[in-house]
Amino acid sequence: MAIVAGIDEAGFGPLLGPLVVSGAAFRVADDRVNRCLWDTLAASCSREVERNGRRLAIADSKKLYHSRGDLSNLERSVLVMLAAANKNPCSWRGLLDDLAPKATEALESYPWYSATDLPIPVGGGVGDIPTRSNALRRDLADNGVELLGLFCEPLPEGHYNRLVGSTNNKSVALLGLVLRIVDRILRCGDDQRVLVGVDRLGGRTHYREPLQTAFPGFELQIMEETADRSAYRLANAGRVCRIEFVVGGEDRFFAVALASMVSKYLRELYMRVFNDYWCRQHAGLKPTAGYYTDAERWLRDAAPALKRLSVHRNVLVRTR
Repeated sequence: MAIVAGIDEAGFGPLLGPLVVSGAAFRVADDRVNRCLWDTLAASCSREVERNGRRLAIADSKKLYHSRGDLSNLERSVLVMLAAANKNPCSWRGLLDDLAPKATEALESYPWYSATDLPIPVGGGVGDIPTRSNALRRDLADNGVELLGLFCEPLPEGHYNRLVGSTNNKSVALLGLVLRIVDRILRCGDDQRVLVGVDRLGGRTHYREPLQTAFPGFELQIMEETADRSAYRLANAGRVCRIEFVVGGEDRFFAVALASMVSKYLRELYMRVFNDYWCRQHAGLKPTAGYYTDAERWLRDAAPALKRLSVHRNVLVRTR
């Protein structure tokens, strides 16, 4: 057997809210490592949202959700995948406990996150989660595929600022979170063969040094470093891990697409909690998705509440 996994992020560019990096890992037969999981799981999963809703949509999160739109397409697929792995969170904090151990500890540094919880699902259009998860389980079992886990590394605003300040580079900070997810994937099973797809991080093409630093026990070989793909082979005591940083990874790898959905869904829940808190603090304040132009508007509108509560900018607003 072998592990096939994917990693993607949400929230790299905004001024407000967390950066979230997620991973999804599956166990498949060794001879099916390079087979497309969209084809393997065609009975239960699709690249598109279907009108009859029979199959789960697994695709780049940007295709399934637009700012302040209907969250049900993301929510349905993420919650069904979790249920197929016997995880059934009923709140945002419960979801964090399942995906990101110890993440709830960081919430205590932020009044807008620590003050409340959020029941999930948040929308009414997700349908019957247990029935859908049973269908997914059957498809996984029929095709010899096992969902090993979904993993997240959320980084709230103040924690983000401290990490970026220590590295002096937001891309380095992001890569550090990606490598944490890679480590969690490697630890979720002892399979001798592992394939990890990662959506390309900005314009970076060279990852040899950070990979060697993160995994000193592995022998590293550069397979390819081009404008579209950077691929590496890590080997240790018979275990071989291939890591590929690929442009458009969400369209090429099922697991990367799923990871992008998990990241986006979790970030949107953070932002709903964020907006619920601040709209209670200042009458008439409109919610924000946290991206630059609207975040600047929000900061102007929220200024009286921020002053009244003595909120330090470095805890609320991301520096880069």
